[in-house]
Amino acid sequence: MDRQSIAARLRALLGDGAVLTAPEDFARYRADSAMRAADGIACVVRPADTAEVARVVVACRDAGMPVVPRGGGTGYAGGSLPLPGQHAVVLSLERLRRIRAVDPVGNVLVAEAGCTLHEVREAAAGAGRTVGLDHGGAGTSMIGGNLATNAGGNNVVRYGMAREQVLGVEAVLADGTVLGPPAALPKCNAGYDLRHLILGSEGTLAVITAAALRMRPEAIGRETAILGLAAPEQAIALFVRARGALGEAISAFELMGRAGLDLHFAHTGAAREPFAERLPWYVLLECESTSRHFDLRAAFEELLAQALDQGVVRAGAIATSAAQRRAMWSLREGIVHAMGAASYHIVKTDTAVPVVRVPEFIERVAADCAARVPGCVPVAFGHIGDGNIHLNVLPPAGGGDAALRAAAGDMARAIEDIAVGLGGTVSAEHGIGQTKRAALARMRPARELDLMRAIKRAFDPQGVLNPGKILGAPAVGDHDHA
Repeated sequence: MDRQSIAARLRALLGDGAVLTAPEDFARYRADSAMRAADGIACVVRPADTAEVARVVVACRDAGMPVVPRGGGTGYAGGSLPLPGQHAVVLSLERLRRIRAVDPVGNVLVAEAGCTLHEVREAAAGAGRTVGLDHGGAGTSMIGGNLATNAGGNNVVRYGMAREQVLGVEAVLADGTVLGPPAALPKCNAGYDLRHLILGSEGTLAVITAAALRMRPEAIGRETAILGLAAPEQAIALFVRARGALGEAISAFELMGRAGLDLHFAHTGAAREPFAERLPWYVLLECESTSRHFDLRAAFEELLAQALDQGVVRAGAIATSAAQRRAMWSLREGIVHAMGAASYHIVKTDTAVPVVRVPEFIERVAADCAARVPGCVPVAFGHIGDGNIHLNVLPPAGGGDAALRAAAGDMARAIEDIAVGLGGTVSAEHGIGQTKRAALARMRPARELDLMRAIKRAFDPQGVLNPGKILGAPAVGDHDHA
């Protein structure tokens, strides 16, 4: 079916205002945080509720038209964009914006897919609760996209990934069947748990329209510190000590290397070194308590004093105000912002390894990158508490980025292969989408990939839902494979 015909059919189902066809209206739907799609959008459809989502999916299935579900467009793997040469309907969940329920007794919040993560967290805060998921894109990313990609974030070490916040989902299948409403039970062993297949499936199995999320007690105490160290090995030693002293109170344990901070300072134009001495590595440590009976400050101070006395940490500072805490976090978040604003090519990865292997991973990647592009600058930063170290690579200083551009593909593959060889993953928190399909094929055994394809066929036999994502691209017009 051509562009005009599918748009007319969808307008007849949902009304003129729900369907966008003008090329100028497509601009905000053509990109995510890492990619841009030059073409491929037949139209953008914006249903207002779950029933309308189901009508859209059925209409597209009957027309043989691929559907690309889209949330806030903040992903890093092209999962919410059409494939090159594809002719698809972009299904935006932006109008599904209701917070359906907030239950402080059962600690459950039910939100529709188009609510931003910030809105969900604000709704929970209004009941004196919090939602375990949080990250830098909270203001624009939508909860449906967070769950479809199984998003991570800064506090995975305490609360786990997105899927661990979910009690139940409401979702539209490829035949228009609605699974839901989302179950709000913390315990249910009634057969296969389809929720966990849909979560993290990037819209290839079903379109998430709402979810029942766990709410947690809101923190009544929080301590934040920045600590300078000599090497990643000391960061691991500190993490082990912190786990022993603070247990599950640790909510963030972030690693920052010298190269990342220098990039941030260059981007902002003002160096705000944490300490008088320029140190090679830093850790941002944050802890939370939900009990007034736990003296978090005393435990925090004792941990840091012992780490300093025993040489694990070379310098440290504890935030004494909200402003100081924000300043500490700005160092960590500034690395990402600086990379996003860079005018030169950067090799970016989303790897993770077992926590104990992080130092070896960083060392091996640095050596491999130096051999490929002498003078290039590896930048290791990220969630060391769960092993999710983002190992990105900058071009040599003052030398342009031509050499790095030429080596980028092989370098990214080498970094991913080192991670996998250490028992890690090629994608820790941003999904597979269309950019990491080849990496997934290298990482997973053939039998596992076959099982994934069988699951895809069972959920979506005609291949209408986000075809070509995760498992590979079908031929144009081939709706029997994914």
